[in-house]
Amino acid sequence: MTQIATREAYGKALAKLGRENENVVVLDADLSKSTKTAEFKKECPERFINMGIAEANMMTVAAGLSTCGKIPFVSTFAIFAAGRAFEQIRNSICYPKLNVKVCATHAGITVGEDGASHQAIEDIALMRSVPNMVVINPSDGVETEAAIKAVAEYNGPCYVRLGRAKVNVINDNPEYKFEIGKAVTLREGQDATVIATGIMVDAALEAYNILAEEGIKIKVVNIHTIKPIDEEAIISAAKETGVIVTAEEHNIIGGLGSAVCEVVSSNCPVPVLRVGVKDKFGESGKPDELLKAYGLTAEDIVKEVKKAIQLK
Repeated sequence: MTQIATREAYGKALAKLGRENENVVVLDADLSKSTKTAEFKKECPERFINMGIAEANMMTVAAGLSTCGKIPFVSTFAIFAAGRAFEQIRNSICYPKLNVKVCATHAGITVGEDGASHQAIEDIALMRSVPNMVVINPSDGVETEAAIKAVAEYNGPCYVRLGRAKVNVINDNPEYKFEIGKAVTLREGQDATVIATGIMVDAALEAYNILAEEGIKIKVVNIHTIKPIDEEAIISAAKETGVIVTAEEHNIIGGLGSAVCEVVSSNCPVPVLRVGVKDKFGESGKPDELLKAYGLTAEDIVKEVKKAIQLK
């Protein structure tokens, strides 16, 4: 199976976008080789700005550029984008609803050996709490390219979450269609629903195969847009299967799991079990080892599905 990191797919999509749209400008905080915005710099050097290690200033400069008809794509690691520059994103970009795209790489514990200080496990919670912000978490390279094209066409603030590690390509089919705010149903089943986002979508598909061998059929839904979330798809799944398991490479507080619980509790109360980081910091290690240590594997999803079914 083909593998590519979503940050790499972002770099390629950005370079392509730069060739097609002369209003696209890119700002980076001295991490262009890691965020892959260096691809854009090669293609459009006159529209690339290295802001240095000054993330807060970078956000306000991007805000200013957007008022001049430019479409700024702003990149750094997720911990610095969502964390260090939170106030500027809130007050200078989202409050005036400016057309800035914050594309943050190295999110989640799969950053690996860089450890807890660089593993953003709260960025989705932070970004979805800000009014006017669209929050997208692509599951693979194909979805990343589609998301970058979509946010470029969308007029308003967007946060796109990207990863460091290579992940399987799972959306390489002609029928695949990306639309902001619309979930994608990947598998049908009646026993339970797994709603996943980002790299956990692949794990959910693996869990589907494991459970199918045991005669358990689950519905698998890819929620690539955390905000605005596809309430209709969530409510429909809750009614169809009676239980939901969410899966995310993020703290179980404030991310996809919380968003799904909010929708379900208001519209169709059913049990919701959450697979994710259990409200603790990451640590240094290889990505696969960390996913296992923090309970973010297909086997962990399988275990929670079986628990969920018992609650029906």
